[in-house]
Amino acid sequence: MATTFREFRLTFLVQLFFHGAIFMSTFGLIEYKDASPAVKAVYDDIMATRKTDYINNFWKAIAHDPVLLKRTWESLKAIMASGALDSLTKELLYIAVSVTNNCHYCIASHTASAFSKGMTPEMFKELQQVIGMANETNKLVTGYQVPIDDRFQPPLNL
Repeated sequence: MATTFREFRLTFLVQLFFHGAIFMSTFGLIEYKDASPAVKAVYDDIMATRKTDYINNFWKAIAHDPVLLKRTWESLKAIMASGALDSLTKELLYIAVSVTNNCHYCIASHTASAFSKGMTPEMFKELQQVIGMANETNKLVTGYQVPIDDRFQPPLNL
């Protein structure tokens, strides 16, 4: 018990020192070697689709519910694929929503993905300015209870 507590305390202190916060998965992370066949099948699809041998902690955390894991992966895979919006644009949108929702994990993972898809440091900085301005003006509109202009009401004349 003392060793386990000591290890826990050391992990706690290291995370607090380096990250300024403690992030621990509620149920732990399911590694590939410990995964059920259903979870391994999703992990295999993630790795094949992304052309990697790495499974993100997000997937490992939700793997405790294989149905949720599969549904979430299938939805994300379809939605984040290039379509009318290219994959970089989708990552930029994901970053914007993640910043607004204060999801530190999502900010980190989608920022890394966006850089791998061609985002530049200048694009990142400008994106942060847009996110900040959008959040500021959204709050002002909400606070002032601004009525919507007639010309912005549906149906729009496109």
